[in-house]
Amino acid sequence: LYRRYRLWSRLRKLIIWLLGVYIAIPFLVKLCPAIQAKLVFLNFVRVPYFIDLKRPQDQGLNHTCNYYLQPEEDVTIGVWHTVPAALWKNAQGKDQLWFEDALGSSHPVILYLHGNAGTRGGDHRVELYKVLSSLGYHVVTFDYRGWGDSIGSPSERGMTYDSLHVFDWIKARSGDNPVYIWGHSLGTGVATNLVRRLCERETPPDALILESPFTNIREEARSHPFSIYRYFPGFDWFFLDPITTSGIKFANDENVKYISCSLLILHAEDDPVVPFHLGKKLYNIAAMSRSFRDYKVQFVPFHTDLGYRHKYIYRSPELPRILQEFLGKSEHEYHH
Repeated sequence: LYRRYRLWSRLRKLIIWLLGVYIAIPFLVKLCPAIQAKLVFLNFVRVPYFIDLKRPQDQGLNHTCNYYLQPEEDVTIGVWHTVPAALWKNAQGKDQLWFEDALGSSHPVILYLHGNAGTRGGDHRVELYKVLSSLGYHVVTFDYRGWGDSIGSPSERGMTYDSLHVFDWIKARSGDNPVYIWGHSLGTGVATNLVRRLCERETPPDALILESPFTNIREEARSHPFSIYRYFPGFDWFFLDPITTSGIKFANDENVKYISCSLLILHAEDDPVVPFHLGKKLYNIAAMSRSFRDYKVQFVPFHTDLGYRHKYIYRSPELPRILQEFLGKSEHEYHH
């Protein structure tokens, strides 16, 4: 009986301690909005670990060059440029100048904007670069300030400005070749921020591709399956308001109302991170927007049975056909 009493006493103390922590966390987040910002960006989570981002060839990208660009003073971002597979042999042993000149070759360019956590060397990202390269695209990707080996402090404004800088860098070298923007997950928020800005200055990309997108960061945080506090009293006040206070919006649903270029949305029905219904909702908003009246707007779902979840759409054998049909047609085509 004494042992049982001691065991129960310890268990009760543990339960009280866990309950105290559970209740304390919302107040801690409210008092320190920077915590919530870190949870949105997850830039401190660098996976895979122990890879040298200066050596993309270590990840099987033997036709990739590593650059460093400087969008602003005190900000340096690491960039990877993978040439189309057709240029693989020519790329061997070449320097940065050759790769930059190659952007002017007769191949389209995809600027890839990755999601939170990890780096430009993430496994699923690398596999997508390989797929796109095999289809004849240049792939330019980078780590936002504060990610990977890029220098600077992360912010939505900074991420958007970094992407604008890289886009302009590409356009200065790609001549008349099409330039497409591909955003994944949190990167879709950066992508729509960027494309809205490009459209407002009348230099839109040739198309925008959003993989696993959400409507806005508040709805994503509220719908996130891993949110153990979503039914906590005052959830919005404790958790969502600090995100807004930190200047983080990623308002895809607002941005698409000001975008004038073709739009393709890809989303897996079994996505456990960004719920499928948010991608579908964003498509419906875009499809009804007057800004897209002269452009294609397409939504491609991937059935649950395929198991592509949040980051494996690159595995789809249908992806080459989807991209060819979408990007191969006239950019100015009405299709809802």
